[in-house]
Amino acid sequence: MIPHDLCTDIPVLGKANIVSPIKRVTRSSQRRHSFISDESRIIVDIQAEYVKDAMDTGQALLSFEQAGPREKTYFDPSKLKCAIVTCGGLCPGLNDIIRAVVLELYHIYHVKTIYGIRHGLQGFIPEYGHDILDLTPETVAGIQDRGGTILGSSRGSQDIGVVVDCLERMSIGILFMVGGDGTLMASKKIAEEIEKRNLKISVVGIPKTIDNDIFLVSRSFGFDSAVDVATLAIKGAHNEAEAYPNGIGLIKLMGRHSGFLAATAALAQQDANFVLIPEVDIDLYGDNGFLQALENRVKTRNHAVVIVAEGAGQNFFEKKEKKYDPSGNIVLQDIGLFLKDKITQWFKSKNLDVSLKYIDPAYIIRSLAANANDSVFCGLLGRDAVHAGMAGKTKLLISYWNNHYVHVPMEASAGRQKRLDPNGRLWQSVLEATGQDVYFGG
Repeated sequence: MIPHDLCTDIPVLGKANIVSPIKRVTRSSQRRHSFISDESRIIVDIQAEYVKDAMDTGQALLSFEQAGPREKTYFDPSKLKCAIVTCGGLCPGLNDIIRAVVLELYHIYHVKTIYGIRHGLQGFIPEYGHDILDLTPETVAGIQDRGGTILGSSRGSQDIGVVVDCLERMSIGILFMVGGDGTLMASKKIAEEIEKRNLKISVVGIPKTIDNDIFLVSRSFGFDSAVDVATLAIKGAHNEAEAYPNGIGLIKLMGRHSGFLAATAALAQQDANFVLIPEVDIDLYGDNGFLQALENRVKTRNHAVVIVAEGAGQNFFEKKEKKYDPSGNIVLQDIGLFLKDKITQWFKSKNLDVSLKYIDPAYIIRSLAANANDSVFCGLLGRDAVHAGMAGKTKLLISYWNNHYVHVPMEASAGRQKRLDPNGRLWQSVLEATGQDVYFGG
């Protein structure tokens, strides 16, 4: 649910007074189509009843600033130094983002000094001794065909003050931070420290998560590629399950707090009979439990395919001691292996032989190059990130919202998650496609 009192104002470092290099090379007949005004806004909530209520009561419609090139820039490109850093887990499209940012800065804005910070936030900390990578069109040539990130990554928080010290020493004007929610939280803290010191450094976030769960971001890069690869895992699980008497294919997919990947992959490759997600509680036992439903399916059709998101069923581990990763995230218990054991025990207790195949493609999905759709998407995100930074905008992330690219304040998004609505159309479509409700209730 989006609060309608959300602040969507974007901070700026100062007045943009420098004529954009884009304007100088654009034919006059195209000029009026080339630039976006700060007054160009995209409505956040397009539900008719909200729009009507706002108009009836005279309230301003909640809206985001539209992304894109501005007629004037804040920074002088000839004197500007930029840096880009990739943080957190790998994701298809990271190299595409790096390439898009570098090429836009270099060729369109004529910025010649672009640094790649190695291994996430560690790259700012002197003790780690990571080298800086000079980024040029030659450096990034062809990297879109490679998975991972040429800059490397790392997890875990670092001293924000030391990070900003490094930015000052390097005379960085724009910092592009690519990462998930933890990175956006760090970006917000870095921007706040910069503000405290009265520095003129723009911080622009490019949100990254395979889980597609960043608040106020309708689609994150890498998700489309992840669905592609996940469908291959589903196909394999289905073939294995069909090939043997009482065959069961169990696939664990990413999704710490949300089931978007599991749900979308199930719809893309409609071979799954059960989809288990964090937003919907799982009951294992009883006439209406999952194990009985799975038995009903196997008895009826002689095989079954189950998809489970990694964050599903964590209620089964409430008595386990909580552990945290270097980024401060709770380390999830392995629901995939847990279900594998419970399914095996269940059918053994019923004297029913099953052939259970367990597939976890997580690290294959994360480390592959982006597909064509994601590559295009990354290019658009990267270029709009450059436009925002050059205009002197800061403490924002580039989002795709209501079919437009927009500026979202970090304050509005960081630390909040988007969840799949169990009453929404996506989940209802999954239930219709899988027919899983048919097997519950004996």
